[in-house]
Amino acid sequence: MKFDVVFKAGLFGLALGMSTLVQPVMAEAVRVVRTGTESVLSVPMNRAVVVESAQPFAELSIANASIADISSLSDRSIYVLGKSPGTTTLTILDAQGQLITNVEVRVAADVTEFKERLRQILPDEKIEVRTANDGIVLSGTVSSTLRLQRALELAQRYAPERVSNLMVVGGVQQVMLKVRFAEMQRSVAKSLRSSLAAGGSLNKGLFGTGNAAAIGDRTSIANKLRPQRANITGSALYSFSVGGLELGVVLEALENKGVVRTLAEPNLTALSGQEATFLAGGEYPIPISQEENTVTIEYKPFGVELAFVPRVIDGDLINLELKTSVSSIDTTNSITLTDITVNGFSKREAKTTVELRDGESFAIAGLLMDDFTDTNLQVPWLGDVPILGALFRSASYRREQSELVIIVTPHLVTPTKGEALALPTDRVAIPTERDLFVFGRTAGNKGAPRKGAAAEVAKQDFSGSYGYVMD
Repeated sequence: MKFDVVFKAGLFGLALGMSTLVQPVMAEAVRVVRTGTESVLSVPMNRAVVVESAQPFAELSIANASIADISSLSDRSIYVLGKSPGTTTLTILDAQGQLITNVEVRVAADVTEFKERLRQILPDEKIEVRTANDGIVLSGTVSSTLRLQRALELAQRYAPERVSNLMVVGGVQQVMLKVRFAEMQRSVAKSLRSSLAAGGSLNKGLFGTGNAAAIGDRTSIANKLRPQRANITGSALYSFSVGGLELGVVLEALENKGVVRTLAEPNLTALSGQEATFLAGGEYPIPISQEENTVTIEYKPFGVELAFVPRVIDGDLINLELKTSVSSIDTTNSITLTDITVNGFSKREAKTTVELRDGESFAIAGLLMDDFTDTNLQVPWLGDVPILGALFRSASYRREQSELVIIVTPHLVTPTKGEALALPTDRVAIPTERDLFVFGRTAGNKGAPRKGAAAEVAKQDFSGSYGYVMD
């Protein structure tokens, strides 16, 4: 038993000794052959390249035949054909089987023609073209969005769905939009009315036509023919008597003229491709009926509204997607629900897309309305009598004209330094007690800057530019 234990222990020790002796031998049995010069060979896809070896070779081997195909033209010349994008290894051996060199073969899309076409179409753009696997990578700086899009469309012809865009757009990409609303409303109304009344001891009462016909409780001709319309600015009364008959005639004339001018000039700045909105006005509460007899309030904005998306296409050419409106509360167009009165709105709106250059203007909306209404009221038959029929007749007419124009003007702008900016409040200062009580001045003149660029801007009127400098 003791001999068996000693024998097993000896075998175990022998095995450990052999393992330490075998490991160095196995490590030296395999090594990476690095004889020769390693190099990189770029081959365009579907194109062939002829490579010459510095010394005669006897055997060629390609790691991935689906990427590149090889054949020997002589003992020094090799024909390499690019088949598909990728990277593989070309191994060259001599007659003794020794390694001459390993060549890294990179097959990529052929962009030579694409670069030439790109230089012809966009000669002034600094666009760099590279290949990545089976695609094309574009980088560099272009002058406009339009030229960037042209470069991408051309690249898609050579590598469909395999184009990576790393280009950036240079130049000014901020747009300030000036919108001018101008509306003129003119109205003219004229009316001519005649009323006739008769009375006295002959007929024992009073009767009348026109306004006098509706008044039966007056005891005299003068009271019955008194003008009943509060807005009458001109009237003439004439009365006479023939025996026991009293006659009276009143002529009422009205002429009303009015002119309304509305002008708004909102200015707004946005980055190319980004939407900007603007509202100068307020919100009107509108009750909304809900379930279970509940009422909620929804606010509807009104005033000057502007929303636009600018896109700088090429140089100073700007594409504008614009929506703008001017609205106001109209008390003449209202509805009453139980105890709630909801007013209507008068709104002028325009939505369009235009293209124009920096500083150019475009009238995107124009509206001319001309409404005419006339009425003729008369006593049947008597009003048709020549000359005397005018006493039994009243006529009026009303004409309303409205003209609206919306003009847009975009400008390419860049930020400026803060010390060159001025606020509208810079022109107004609180008056001293001396200025107010002695000289009657409601504003002082010491608050505005006196020196520097801000002083020059402060001298401008309220239609000046604030925050940006136009090119």
